[in-house]
Amino acid sequence: MTATLLRTAAELHARARTGRRAVVMTMGALHEGHATLIRTARGIAGPDGEVVVTVFVNPLQFGAGEDLDRYPRTLDADIELAGQAGADAVFAPSVDEVYPGGEPQVRVTAGPMGERLEGAARPGHFDGVLTVVAKLLHLTRPDIALYGQKDA
Repeated sequence: MTATLLRTAAELHARARTGRRAVVMTMGALHEGHATLIRTARGIAGPDGEVVVTVFVNPLQFGAGEDLDRYPRTLDADIELAGQAGADAVFAPSVDEVYPGGEPQVRVTAGPMGERLEGAARPGHFDGVLTVVAKLLHLTRPDIALYGQKDA
């Protein structure tokens, strides 16, 4: 199966929907763990549903000096792996598509929980994660979303 590359929410929304849409959210550089999530999403969506994999490196998750520019970007390989695992589409929007004008108009905050675990060493990290998850859910309009073990 070949996954279709979509760059805008308009392209995604123009697709005919007959069944459930399952979304697997990623920052790309897909591996077998992602493939497992995609296969699970395919099973949940069923043959009439749609599986969309998001590939978006979220700048809000990176603090000062955290190498946003060096994060691996392997879109061609991601599209191939996603398709082989059962995805119908890869939604890989630009930063401007996700955050028009450069900054989100609405941000989600983790509050005191954002200062625990990784948040203790990376202030604002979880706020960035929560903000992009809310934004991608809004853009993709899924019936179900799947997240990796690392996201727990």
